[in-house]
Amino acid sequence: MSYHTRTADKYLLPTAAFLGDGAALQKAIQTAIHWVTPWASSHGVKIAAILLTAFFVRRFASALLAKLIRRMVAVDDRLTAEEENRREETLIRIFTTSLGVVVWTVGILMGLQAVGVDIAPLLAAAGIAGIALGFAGQHLIRDLISGLFIIMENQYRIGDRVCCDNTCGVVEDITMRMTTLRDLDGVVHHISHGEIKRVANQSKHFSRVNLNVGVAYHSNIEQVIAVVNRVGRDLAEDPVWRAAIVNPPQFLRIEDFGETAMIIKILGETKPLKQPEVTGELRKRIKIAFHSNGIEMSSAHLLAPQKISTPPPKN
Repeated sequence: MSYHTRTADKYLLPTAAFLGDGAALQKAIQTAIHWVTPWASSHGVKIAAILLTAFFVRRFASALLAKLIRRMVAVDDRLTAEEENRREETLIRIFTTSLGVVVWTVGILMGLQAVGVDIAPLLAAAGIAGIALGFAGQHLIRDLISGLFIIMENQYRIGDRVCCDNTCGVVEDITMRMTTLRDLDGVVHHISHGEIKRVANQSKHFSRVNLNVGVAYHSNIEQVIAVVNRVGRDLAEDPVWRAAIVNPPQFLRIEDFGETAMIIKILGETKPLKQPEVTGELRKRIKIAFHSNGIEMSSAHLLAPQKISTPPPKN
């Protein structure tokens, strides 16, 4: 007889005999009911009541907290309705998550106390562990404090495009400890708040079109200015782009004299997060308008090498 056969007989035969014996099975069930019924009547009802209470308290408190935040957050006239909603949703998510942790922690402790577990030593141990973690988890405490200031000062919100030091992307989530960004390549970055030294918010209040264009030196600069301003006005009045533009892109100044072209600077203001699309459309329209008006965008010419012939020597 093989090892596997002996092992199967060892465990399966007693089980089959037990299941085949209806009296033994019935007795086991009665014994389980005899032990479970008193426990369920004395402790099970309390635990169920505590868990249900914790569930409803969390739901009710979260709804109440959301209403309070929407009423108490000061309205910023410079923010659109969408930006104001993102700001409120960010605060609601963070505070309701923290509230849920507190409620369920209290519920679990009350449940342990209901089944007869003395929670006083647990609380004392938690206090000692908290002190130890306070020394060992200084970075965690720094992250939490920095996160609190980021949230209260409204430095950025979920949905904003920001650059944290050298990492840029759209804010997908904010917790008390870290911020989650997704860059243009789809890569997700988790950044601890304590590691953030500088934040650049590219979508707060408005974004700006900042475009440099090179034109040939022999171009009529007054004609260039007129064409650029007309293109900017037409873009701002276009029904497709009107809602995305705050101030039409216009000629600002001659920024520099390059080796092959004059560099002109064009500035305009757009709604948050709309700057890349508006800038791309502006580049296209300026190229078409310059071509239609005979304005050359660069005076660089490639000179083909010329063959220099020397006259034959005179005899």
